[in-house]
Amino acid sequence: MPSDREGLWMLAAFALMTLFLLDNVGVTQAKSFDDVRCKCICPPYRNISGHIYNRNFTQKDCNCLHVVDPMPVPGNDVEAYCLLCECKYEERSTNTIRVTIIIFLSVVGALLLYMLFLLLVDPLIRKPDPLAQTLHNEEDSEDIQPQMSGDPARGNTVLERVEGAQQRWKKQVQEQRKTVFDRHKML
Repeated sequence: MPSDREGLWMLAAFALMTLFLLDNVGVTQAKSFDDVRCKCICPPYRNISGHIYNRNFTQKDCNCLHVVDPMPVPGNDVEAYCLLCECKYEERSTNTIRVTIIIFLSVVGALLLYMLFLLLVDPLIRKPDPLAQTLHNEEDSEDIQPQMSGDPARGNTVLERVEGAQQRWKKQVQEQRKTVFDRHKML
């Protein structure tokens, strides 16, 4: 029976495979209007203001004569006007953008759920900290040993090992604070 973590990885792998299959189906079809365009930027010319033209044309037909419609200048000035215009063929993959955004939002959502889980579970598993009580009572932390709850045989659970490591870390931090602030010594 797979654990929860393995199940989540399998679900994520299945979702990614599905997205890539859908992306491949979209690639075999013709590109949509939003994926390709010819963009011509025409500066002001005589009494005509500058304008940007966007049209759906192939790369071969991406020039001023095809894209600029209606032509703002009379027939004899068309060539001079088109020489000023700068036309570029642009192509993008909206499917790739869509998949990237979905993955990004999924990761952010998973992190938010994990944070919420930790906020809900942490108070339930956290026990009163004897070191924090010594800070409030201004007693010497060397005289008070942290109390271990439960049998020594139960000390093998992951949660108790993590709590033990956390208590050791807190004691080290308290000793460092005492050394630096009380004795004014740096390690």
